[in-house]
Amino acid sequence: MEMSSHLHRGFALSKQQATVDHLANTAIAEIVSGMTVGLGAGLTAARGIHALAQRVIDDGMDINCVAASERAEDLGRSLGLKIIDFAMLEEIDILVDGADEVDRSMVVLKGSRGAMTRERILCWASKRTIFMVGEKKVAVEKVGVSCPLPIAIMAYGVASTRKALRHIGINGVIRQDMDGRLFLTDNGNLVLDATINGNENLPELAMGLNDIPGVIDHGLFIDEADTILIEKEDGTIERLDRAGT
Repeated sequence: MEMSSHLHRGFALSKQQATVDHLANTAIAEIVSGMTVGLGAGLTAARGIHALAQRVIDDGMDINCVAASERAEDLGRSLGLKIIDFAMLEEIDILVDGADEVDRSMVVLKGSRGAMTRERILCWASKRTIFMVGEKKVAVEKVGVSCPLPIAIMAYGVASTRKALRHIGINGVIRQDMDGRLFLTDNGNLVLDATINGNENLPELAMGLNDIPGVIDHGLFIDEADTILIEKEDGTIERLDRAGT
């Protein structure tokens, strides 16, 4: 099926690239026929989508997919994956996603694409979650120091929400697109890209953000990752597994 180049600019891979993508193929290795698979948003997640679509063709698998963003949904459909409505599903077998940053305690930072709310819902609905990152995205100590912490907030009451964020030590800027317009998530929310100094207790910060009514969600995924696959510069894959999963 032909893929629209303007719709998926930056997400397109050739068949050969999808076939030899060791990271993506490792991430989808556990998927078998009959599963319902969650598809994450972003460039790394797109590698998983391409690899999965190729495997469906090669192995003749019958799977259903739900996507974390409209763009990921469109990409999956364009590659021949069966995308179904998530509204009536209670459970997903496995989620394959990327991340903006991870640390060795398996905290994951997400939200560069603004899809963290849907991605978290998919995480909670999934029996198993697998995240893929390049080696450069592994934080030296903890996530959020070298890249912004995205926070999805409602436009309604935005000034009071920002005041509440400042009260817990969080400052940031409202995200704009390349044309200077306000960036809106697929759910119609604003994104505030916040800076943190590295001294924060991240689980406590996540709970503090959850307590602010105007905050819809944020990019701190404290314990959602079951497995993190790290792509080394030499092409080898390092695997981190959460104890008990």
